[in-house]
Amino acid sequence: MMSQSGAPVLVLNTNTKRRFGHKVQKENIAAGKAIADVVRTCIGPRAMLKMLMDPMGGIVMTNDGNAILREITVQHPAAKSFIEIARTQDEEVGDGTTSVVVLAGEILGVAEQFLEQKIHPTVIIKAYRQALEDMLNILDKEFSIPLPMDDENKLIEVIQSCIGTKFIGTWSDLACGIALNAVKTVKIQEDGRTEIDIKKYAKVEKLPGGAIEDSELLNGIMLNKDITHPKMRRLIKNPRIILLDCSLEFKKGESQTDVEIVKETDFTRLLQIEEEFIKQMCNDIIALKPDLVCTEKGVSDLAQHYLMKANISVLRRLRKSDNNRIARACNATIVTRTDELREIHVGTEAGRFEIKKIGDEYFTFITECINPKACTILLRGPSKDILNEVERNLQDALHVAKNIMLNPRLVTGGGSIEMAVSQALLKKSSNIAGVVQWPYKAIAQALEVIPRTLLQNCGVSTIRTMTSLRAKHAIRGNEYWGINGETGEMSNMKDLKVWEPIVVKSQIYKTAIETAILLVRIDDIVSGTKKIGDDGQSKPSAQPTAESMKE
Repeated sequence: MMSQSGAPVLVLNTNTKRRFGHKVQKENIAAGKAIADVVRTCIGPRAMLKMLMDPMGGIVMTNDGNAILREITVQHPAAKSFIEIARTQDEEVGDGTTSVVVLAGEILGVAEQFLEQKIHPTVIIKAYRQALEDMLNILDKEFSIPLPMDDENKLIEVIQSCIGTKFIGTWSDLACGIALNAVKTVKIQEDGRTEIDIKKYAKVEKLPGGAIEDSELLNGIMLNKDITHPKMRRLIKNPRIILLDCSLEFKKGESQTDVEIVKETDFTRLLQIEEEFIKQMCNDIIALKPDLVCTEKGVSDLAQHYLMKANISVLRRLRKSDNNRIARACNATIVTRTDELREIHVGTEAGRFEIKKIGDEYFTFITECINPKACTILLRGPSKDILNEVERNLQDALHVAKNIMLNPRLVTGGGSIEMAVSQALLKKSSNIAGVVQWPYKAIAQALEVIPRTLLQNCGVSTIRTMTSLRAKHAIRGNEYWGINGETGEMSNMKDLKVWEPIVVKSQIYKTAIETAILLVRIDDIVSGTKKIGDDGQSKPSAQPTAESMKE
């Protein structure tokens, strides 16, 4: 910046780096493409796995876009926002994390030529917004198919399409059954609203050992707990279960308490009062004749003794979330004070309480519930890393099942819907006047990245097949044709039974285009805000090096 006298005026700190204009937009586009290239090989049934080392030295093997990008440390701010969209996609709909990053990278890439031609970013943004609106309309009105909720085979086909691209695809029948039944279990319908809370009530427990085929959905709850006293019962049929949120111990004063004792008998009396207090609590519990007591807090030795004499098994120090799950599974109510216990609080809907030893540890199984509204998915497998990947795959399947239940509309997968929407956008673009139609058409081109990537991952001739697929979609009535991810040939996705929930697709388009809009809009990056030292001068923040840490 120059003053009127011609001398430069420094507004920004000398340490601050500022990049602006066309250069920044180019950098952002390059960063987006680089992130998209990282996960490009993770799309489709022929997807490759990535192996990542985390800072602690552990390894992550996965082809889940979100899991990969979460482990990568990036420097560029635009790349960080790309990692963020994979996370958004994962939290919102649970599937399509890889597709969203690849598509967003491509949409950014096609914007580059317009920026080169000096088309203003706001014109590009206007076209992108118009295209997004039309895409969502086309998806909803023209290409989506309603799904009858009683058609279980169709539901399983949709979940199989999701699982087919993952590591767990080999055991897809088992995984589909688990995912569908788990979502049906935790589904609650009341007052016209449907609630499916997978995170809280469908717990995944991973136990290394056995084979993946041994994994199952328990009709109840499993906990990593053992009874507190060895003489208590380890197997109870039709148990009466009481759930507590208080400790069965003598309550200590909140603040420091001083007690003055005059006679020697007073001290004995003090100890007696403690015992009587615990006995009273145990009597409150025993009065309801339960078989099992679970508490989130501790249980003193004396309380264990009284309860054991009454032939009651006790589990202590349960997690709050586990206690809530047991309550939902056996229809019990968690009580905060023992003197408030009533018959209606007792859970009677569990058919079996059993403690089994798996490996070196004891596990509690509360199963055979009559109408459980919570469940545990027990995963077995050869190693911890494989189990982690199976869990990630299963979470995707659970989310897909949940999405169908909440919005039962489907679109075909395998890149067919992208080609169909692309064709529809090209037709619409001819009605758009002015410069706006070119970026609008570019979105239609960008959508082709999904079928193209599927072809690349199969290792077949990309250009020839893509040309044939375009020609196929140009004829009406062929909108269900896409790429068979296994062979790389063109196929009708309806016959192949490759389906995806419309929620996942529309979220992919929304997130990808809105991220591209955001990054095209940026024309200035100011970096290098430093820490202020004692002398008022700004200092670069020092990163500890390996040598300095050794010293």
